[in-house]
Amino acid sequence: MPKKKEKDPAKKSEKKSGFGRRMIKEFNSYVEGRPRKVVVTYIVLRVLVLLTLVHQAIIGNYYNAMLCVLTLLLFMIPAFADRKLNVSLPSLLEVIILLFAFSAEILGEIQNFYGIIHSWDTMLHTLNGFMMAAIGFALIDVLNNNPKFHFTASPVFVGFVAFCFSMTVGVVWEFFEFFMESFFRIDMQRDFIYNTITTTNRVINPSGDNSAVIVENVRSAVTGTVNGVKQTFSYDGYLDIGIKDTMKDLMVNCLGAVVFSVLGVFYIKGRGRFAAKFMPTLKTDDENN
Repeated sequence: MPKKKEKDPAKKSEKKSGFGRRMIKEFNSYVEGRPRKVVVTYIVLRVLVLLTLVHQAIIGNYYNAMLCVLTLLLFMIPAFADRKLNVSLPSLLEVIILLFAFSAEILGEIQNFYGIIHSWDTMLHTLNGFMMAAIGFALIDVLNNNPKFHFTASPVFVGFVAFCFSMTVGVVWEFFEFFMESFFRIDMQRDFIYNTITTTNRVINPSGDNSAVIVENVRSAVTGTVNGVKQTFSYDGYLDIGIKDTMKDLMVNCLGAVVFSVLGVFYIKGRGRFAAKFMPTLKTDDENN
């Protein structure tokens, strides 16, 4: 029998050290030239996510561990935009992206800020509408600076397109939440209990004249099976399975989009510079060199 070739420990060690050097090189290339506040935010949040990942893995919560991995991937968006898309992100926008990913996944999902702080989800959706409108403005600016797609549009039209882009992203996200809830039984569309309804349903309003009836002080009892055990739940109100949450998310997304679109219009007209702090731009030849 021929002897199996033993792996050279020196080569194995060299591979590991090579991987470590590449990681350090990637990190150095990311932080090089970036403002101190961006670098500090990036390092602190990354360390917190890694510690959370280790903790969740130890206690056997692999779903939360995967959320940590997802957060680390989201942290790579600024670097991806910088290197692959040749896009320069303002430092304020970059910090917001990092904090947004951390707030949504680590604080919101794992630390249950969505349940503890009622307005947490509302705040994030408002911020998302604001950021997506900024990116919409940037996309139009990139196209406008490309000789193949050059066009001239009024500031109001540009603002409207940026608003539509932001709302489209918001709607697609709600589709994603509905998909996750329908197929993976994840309550991304938060359920709430309300004690007042307005309805034209003929069971409650048998007149059939299409006039809305307001029903107050609703009390419900629901019987179902939870973990194989039949249970009855009694509560003041009715269980809304995400409809109002979805509409609320879209409305605050709309609010954020409107705010930035107005700021963007003033920016294009030369009446304000605040919007520029949130708008990605194509890197110049000097920045590439």
